[in-house]
Amino acid sequence: MKKFALLTVLGLMAACTRVPTSIDENRVYFDFDSAEIKSDSEHEMYRQSLYMKKNPDKNIVMEGHCDERGSTEYNLALGAMRAGNAAHTIMKNGIEPTRIKTVSYGKERPQFIGTGEDVWQKNRNVTTRVK
Repeated sequence: MKKFALLTVLGLMAACTRVPTSIDENRVYFDFDSAEIKSDSEHEMYRQSLYMKKNPDKNIVMEGHCDERGSTEYNLALGAMRAGNAAHTIMKNGIEPTRIKTVSYGKERPQFIGTGEDVWQKNRNVTTRVK
């Protein structure tokens, strides 16, 4: 039953989704202390897969980022898990693993400067870079 529901959702997403013209700097966001791909990010990952299928000459780097809380080591590991999960989601959509690299910046390269929940939410992401 679960598999049928997933196939139905994917079919609806395909019917309602246009291939993006670029996915460079697209982001998916994560909850605090989590590397789980949220359901609202599934659609973005699917769109990125469509772009990759339409552009077989392109490769991507999935950059894992974290907010400023926690140790450097912990955040590097969490960023790696986030990037790996995002890459795995794109691979499940038919993109070859050789076209995807992952890197973790943890909290060492904040994309948004400042402190507090609004900034932390933005920094908990995986950013896709097209190469």
